Amino acid sequence: MRQLLSVHWNVDPVMFHIGSYGLRYYSLGFLLAFGLGLYIMSWIFKREKVNDKYIESLLMYLFLAVLIGARLGHCLFYEPDYFLTAAHWTEIIWPFDSAGHFVGYQGLASHGAALGIVIALWLYWRKYKLNVWWFLDRLSIVVALGGGFIRLGNLFNSEIYGTVTSLPWGFVFERNGETLPKHPTQIYEALSYFIIFAVSMVVYVKKGLKMKCGSMFGWWLVALFTARFLIEFVKNDQVDFEQGMFLNMGQWLSVPFIVGGLVIVLLARRDKFPQGAFPWGEVNNKKTKK
Repeated sequence: MRQLLSVHWNVDPVMFHIGSYGLRYYSLGFLLAFGLGLYIMSWIFKREKVNDKYIESLLMYLFLAVLIGARLGHCLFYEPDYFLTAAHWTEIIWPFDSAGHFVGYQGLASHGAALGIVIALWLYWRKYKLNVWWFLDRLSIVVALGGGFIRLGNLFNSEIYGTVTSLPWGFVFERNGETLPKHPTQIYEALSYFIIFAVSMVVYVKKGLKMKCGSMFGWWLVALFTARFLIEFVKNDQVDFEQGMFLNMGQWLSVPFIVGGLVIVLLARRDKFPQGAFPWGEVNNKKTKK
């Protein structure tokens, strides 16, 4: 009976081929994340009358931050014994197989992407002097949306799924040779992120202009990484060393973000962060002029 109620999943992860190149659903998720994210951020800047010249380089900063951060996060947190060797270290940055075919990056970590975004925003702030807390409040909205699309890409790749379940929405990932239904944790996470995006967007439209800088970002960290922490309980271990751990790597990496989010909320309530997009005055130099 369990098999009749489960979803048999055998979708090709490649949408279509053009010659030897194949567009994967996962890649489409990244494109949608950045495309829609840039559109929403541009709308926010116009709504608050902030010059959209500050958006021009933002896409490149965030694209490189997510790609490099997510890749390094996976290699350093999950498989250091493999990638930090003389034989395999080039695979960290080289997305081609031995025959020269593009294979992408097999392994990306959202916690690494989060750290990459923080570093990129610090570099961005140094150049443009934009209030980082004002910016993080608004960026968190689109990051949640992007995370949802990327997790759907994981679903199409038949990867990062959960343990065996008897629930009627269990997925049998046939492309991986699975015969028993597993928790579709990609869908759990995607739905969580889409809900966080929707709630954040509603809060921003209704109260965003009056909220203290840092408060939305702090609550976003708590909500997103709490969802991630809880879902990890029904997710398969990503690497062998996680077996037997009380909490897996994803959960241990989520805890600092949850605690950090609560600290940021507390500091925001105590008016510890500057308010407005340019609390020190807008930068006016040749580098930022069109």
